[in-house]
Amino acid sequence: MVSLHQSNNTKMSKPIRVRFAPSPTGPLHIGGVRTALFNYLFAKKNNGVFYIRIEDTDQNRFVEGAEQYILEALQWLNIMPDETIGHNEKFGPYRQSERKHIYKQYADQLISSGNAYYAFDSSESLDTKRKEAETDGKTFIYNHSNRDTLDNSLNISAAELEQKLALGAEYVIRFKTPVNEILHLQDIIRGDIKFDTNLLDDKVLFKSDGMPTYHLANIVDDHLMETSHVIRGEEWLPSMPLHVLLYRAFGWDAPEFAHLPLILKPIGNGKLSKRDGDKMGFPVFPLEWKTESGISSGYRESGYFPEAVVNFLALLGWNDGTEKEIFSLDELVQSFDLNRVHKSGAKFDPEKNKWFNHQYLVNRDDALLAKDYQQILTEKGIEADFDYVQKVVSLVKERAHFVSEFWDLSDYFFDAPPSYDEKAVKNWKVETPAIMSDVFELLESITDFSSANIENILKTWMTENEIGMGKVMQPLRLSIVGALKGPHLFDIMEMIGQEETINRIKKAIANL
Repeated sequence: MVSLHQSNNTKMSKPIRVRFAPSPTGPLHIGGVRTALFNYLFAKKNNGVFYIRIEDTDQNRFVEGAEQYILEALQWLNIMPDETIGHNEKFGPYRQSERKHIYKQYADQLISSGNAYYAFDSSESLDTKRKEAETDGKTFIYNHSNRDTLDNSLNISAAELEQKLALGAEYVIRFKTPVNEILHLQDIIRGDIKFDTNLLDDKVLFKSDGMPTYHLANIVDDHLMETSHVIRGEEWLPSMPLHVLLYRAFGWDAPEFAHLPLILKPIGNGKLSKRDGDKMGFPVFPLEWKTESGISSGYRESGYFPEAVVNFLALLGWNDGTEKEIFSLDELVQSFDLNRVHKSGAKFDPEKNKWFNHQYLVNRDDALLAKDYQQILTEKGIEADFDYVQKVVSLVKERAHFVSEFWDLSDYFFDAPPSYDEKAVKNWKVETPAIMSDVFELLESITDFSSANIENILKTWMTENEIGMGKVMQPLRLSIVGALKGPHLFDIMEMIGQEETINRIKKAIANL
């Protein structure tokens, strides 16, 4: 049995060009986003080019709006390509359906060189053979073991073939997989991988509708667009031997390959799916996706910062060898190395993703957060001074994962509590109204209603009157906030002001 070793000796001299090549068959899955991100990081780290090619040869699965969605998602994440549709199309077009005139000549070239053949088998006859094999407990594979007995150009004369084609017989073009070879292929992440060609099938390269399959179009375009490295998901690993054999059949140097590990479910085994997100309440798409059957949530609409999404995705299957977790995009570019990508799948952790967003939120400029929060307040009919909103944000953001949580954390800065937390009301004892009456009388006498001064006066009063902290502070917080939550109480009192503070205490005395 012949052994073929893939050589990479000439490839490192090539300029770095990598691509993300999605199919517009629906919204971009977060796993696809990570593939795009790793390609982007690799290109930028190596002063190379990152380009996007839309692989839409399967028109039956084309979904309106998906292509625009893909580009919008990458733009939101700030990982836009150097070349793509309508932008710097050095090797254009970058949409495969607009390149379909290119592929037939390459399919014909493979037939001329004896590396491919015409197959006239009907789908019905192939289905029959599959069922017959199943009955015998076997699997039907169209390859070296049976291609000499099937309806293809390998079994008829040149004259018969010419006649069939002239009469318009429907056909596909299949790759003629070589027999008795062990392929030793190199993957940057997985090292040496062996494939036995006798176990491979003769894949269709060109379909009866005049369109190439993914395999042919992908290889031809990667070659013509001078792709130096193919960085893609682990699910494409079984296609690697065919692709390397196609490069060999054309006489072209193959790019280097790197197959990324799967992103796994948070719980259980298998690849992360939309169903996991639906069941556990987290997005699996970067942007919201609307269909007639409903709306699938997106990270953008759920309140995640794009920088946080990029950060947690980068650490799904890769790290820089340190304990560092927070990386800017520039830091990721500087640190990224394909040799540090893991072989095993990376478990998706929605809670960790929230933690990442929290880190970016607390380190974000208060003015930017206040701008976002003021929109929420306006929607609630609340007009608030920007500086006031900014101060509120500074006091509550440590407790939030998302800007959307600010209202629940700070509503008492804008409105008196309409009700009181039932559990906290247990702290309102028989003697509490009398103590609270003394407190608001004391507060009425203060001329400097600043946080530090209120705290000093109130604590001095409690000490002088030998009143325990809990007897004052818990009922006071309940009166001001409506619950035993929130930042430093005296900061809240300074913010809402002397009059509002006293009114809330009086209201609590009257209602509790």
